[in-house]
Amino acid sequence: MTKISDKRTSKFAFASLILLAVTATSHAEEAASNSLGLKKMTGFKMPESVLQAKDGTIYISEIGERDIDGDGQISKIDAQGKVTEFSTGMDDPKGLALIGDKLYVADKMRVLEVSKDGTWQVYGAQMAFPGTPQFLNDLVADKRGNLYVSDSGNTKTGGQVFKITKNGVISIVVDSKNPDILAPNGLLMDGHKNLLEVDFASGILYRINLKTGKMTKLAEGFGGGDGLVRTKSGEIYVSDFKGGKVYHLRNGNPVLIKEGYISAADIALSNDGKTLMVPDMKAGELDFISIK
Repeated sequence: MTKISDKRTSKFAFASLILLAVTATSHAEEAASNSLGLKKMTGFKMPESVLQAKDGTIYISEIGERDIDGDGQISKIDAQGKVTEFSTGMDDPKGLALIGDKLYVADKMRVLEVSKDGTWQVYGAQMAFPGTPQFLNDLVADKRGNLYVSDSGNTKTGGQVFKITKNGVISIVVDSKNPDILAPNGLLMDGHKNLLEVDFASGILYRINLKTGKMTKLAEGFGGGDGLVRTKSGEIYVSDFKGGKVYHLRNGNPVLIKEGYISAADIALSNDGKTLMVPDMKAGELDFISIK
């Protein structure tokens, strides 16, 4: 004969097994909700920019305490979501770009070149800039090995965009002599003749002709425009730092796809083009949005 207490124990154990199964399924679904299989990650120190290398490693810049030199770093995330320090001792690292096996970082008023072992050196020293930068922000590389870096000025006016050749020669692409240039932020190559740029102050997305500097307005309404990415099919996504939002540019208009961030910074696309990586700078988090 089975005792009543045994029956209760059996029922409790059975219910617990069901609960564990449901919980495990829930966690599995959450982990698989984006193509990287990663859940939102926390504990970063002012994460600003992110990118994924060809080998699948994710790099993320961490400012640390703003305007405290030497406490910034680049961390890396492996396929299992393990976070480790990659390169340290920077000032306020922001935009990231890869050329070959070298990682380039916009760090306050200089650009750094980081080797695959994490050691770095100054690539574009402040005095080499034809116009003294105030707030180097985003970086993008073209197929020829040249870098383009945005200077957001005082985040309201005084901005400019620089070109750094693979030989280290720095020139101005556009500056605040053009009234459309206020505080350039996110950059994206548009073929080999043009550059896309979203302005942090105006929230306007422009196309810049790299030869003439002529600017064409493509869309507006992106708030504090920050990150800028494009999928292989040509779909463009823009983050709004001030509003804590991420938009999809559709038929020339911004369409909200996610909000609720404290400060959606410099977004990036996963290698397979199916996941947006979103650093929430003031929250210290890295989020992942599926964009199948």
